[in-house]
Amino acid sequence: MRTCSTFPIVGTVVLLCLLAASSTVEAEYMKYKDPKQPKNTRIKDLMSRMTLSEKIGQMVQLDRTAATAEIMKDYSIGSILSGGGSVPRPQATPVEWIKMVNDFQNGSLSSRLGIPMIYGIDAVHGHNNVYKATVFPHNVGLGATRDPDLVKRIGAATALEVRATGIDYVFAPCIAVCRDPRWGRCFESYSEDPRVVIQMTEIIPGLQGDIPSGSPKGVPYVGGRNKVAACAKHFVGDGGTTNGINENNTVIDRHGLLSIHMPGYYHSIIKGVSTIMDPDTDCFHICVLQGFVISDWQGIDRITSPPHANYSYSVLAGVNAGIDMFMLPFNHTDFIDILTGYVNNNIVPMSRIDDAVRRILRVKFTMGLFENPLADQNFVDQLGSQAHRDLAREAVRKSLVLLKNRGDAQGGLLTNFLLVLVFLFKFFIFASCKIKILLIDLPNLIKFKILDFVSAGAILPLSKNASRILVAGTHANNLGYQCGGWTITWQGLDGNNHSTGTTILSGITSAVDKNTQVLFSENPDSEFLESNKPFDYAIVVVGETPYAETFGDSMNLTLSEPGPNIISKVCGAVKCVVVIVSGRPVVIEPYLDEIYGLVAAWLPGTEGQGVADVLFGDYGFNGTLPRTWFRNVDQLPMNFGDSNYDPLFSFGYGLIT
Repeated sequence: MRTCSTFPIVGTVVLLCLLAASSTVEAEYMKYKDPKQPKNTRIKDLMSRMTLSEKIGQMVQLDRTAATAEIMKDYSIGSILSGGGSVPRPQATPVEWIKMVNDFQNGSLSSRLGIPMIYGIDAVHGHNNVYKATVFPHNVGLGATRDPDLVKRIGAATALEVRATGIDYVFAPCIAVCRDPRWGRCFESYSEDPRVVIQMTEIIPGLQGDIPSGSPKGVPYVGGRNKVAACAKHFVGDGGTTNGINENNTVIDRHGLLSIHMPGYYHSIIKGVSTIMDPDTDCFHICVLQGFVISDWQGIDRITSPPHANYSYSVLAGVNAGIDMFMLPFNHTDFIDILTGYVNNNIVPMSRIDDAVRRILRVKFTMGLFENPLADQNFVDQLGSQAHRDLAREAVRKSLVLLKNRGDAQGGLLTNFLLVLVFLFKFFIFASCKIKILLIDLPNLIKFKILDFVSAGAILPLSKNASRILVAGTHANNLGYQCGGWTITWQGLDGNNHSTGTTILSGITSAVDKNTQVLFSENPDSEFLESNKPFDYAIVVVGETPYAETFGDSMNLTLSEPGPNIISKVCGAVKCVVVIVSGRPVVIEPYLDEIYGLVAAWLPGTEGQGVADVLFGDYGFNGTLPRTWFRNVDQLPMNFGDSNYDPLFSFGYGLIT
């Protein structure tokens, strides 16, 4: 009996010992979880605990459609993204976005080491994938403002709207220097001039926050939960491809590369940008950056031609070139298996893997993800807020460029002399260009300013008290066309049912006197024009239909049909102002003689009211061309300073009212 009674006692002791041991393991102090420890100490501690598979998993970014909470846990995946139009459901609410993001994040947190993931999205002109978000003008329009403070405020507003959906990483800004408007991404570029692009990198502290005084250069910085990690893209020279063909080769000497395409990256890194995106070609490591380098969508697939022809080689080339995180975005197992084999066979050194993971973790610790990995609903009311829409409307007003302003009568000698003085003053103060631009623009001055822009009868600003006006054109009442590509979907949309905002037509209608009759016809025929006359004036709004990337490459740069025909019919019958909604300069010279007023509105986004604000004189025209407006496509590529420079409107041109 005594012997038998000892078994329960011994078993109890063993069980208690096991529980004590288990408790000791659970209570083990882990430096990487301690926010009081220096960042580098936390990174070193975490990496010392990681297996090779966990490290390679951190180098993977998957689209949300290819990820699950289980995959995030089992493979220690480093990041998820929403590609263009990849949403929880059409017109999803911020709360639905937050739930989706947190479901993925809980998967990551349940992994062995609980390393949180980053969620990325293309918020390139506001939180443009999301229903009811504020959509700001595309970068080409912001370049026309020459207003870095405005762009910084747009960055801050975008960060709040992105955080409203639980997301913490944006693939923006694009700091490409577009040197050929035939490129389908030219609207993502602020300017053909690297100096303007440098100014606009001020969006980075808007997105991420101002780096603290005395911070070392090149170190990523994200200043709190109301900010997001940014991504400067696409390193380097993507805007200089031959014939403007997307993903084509950029043929340029070293001086040109460093003086035209590289300065935006220097300034982005100085301002603490967290990541840099490589284009769809081979790259080299950006040594001064301490954040991480991420590939573009299926970027390594396109290292070979045709894409994915030799995926094993592409993985090797991409890793050795210095890419740290790979936007795969659908198949993680092939990448992981191939890279694991390279490391185990000493083809890729472990030091390259450690370097990549160290950079990724540095950004995650900087973002505070280990302390606050889950999104909350504190910023839900920021999505599409009135304050942000007011800011977008301001941006639209400042981005408009007045190219022609003709009057019925000719001014006297004194009037013309004063206009020349205004012209000279404007370019000295606003254009930020070399004095050479004054000489280049003299033909335009003579043709469009001295002869046309006279105070006695200039058509702009338009009268609000007209009896009857005509609004015509494919882009006058189309929110999708106003916003362009990268809006709700990758390629953009047609119509007014996909987001919220004000069309140019609705802005015009609300701006004029209540007694003014506004007639709208998208494509009026001769019978309509004849039966409804007289009109005091007409506003014709035409341009390009939405596109993105390769789908926007164009060798002719013509207005979308029936735009040219609408201009000819309406402006041939009624004194007209033509508003061009486009992502770049387009062919317009053949129609100039018929046009009284010509306005470049770029891709203004959801707040079309901003166009009406300036057309009717509540605010003046102050925008200047961020890129050269060519006469015909045979001149391309043509940029300010070229020996063959003979533009229709030069870089920096823009009338003021």
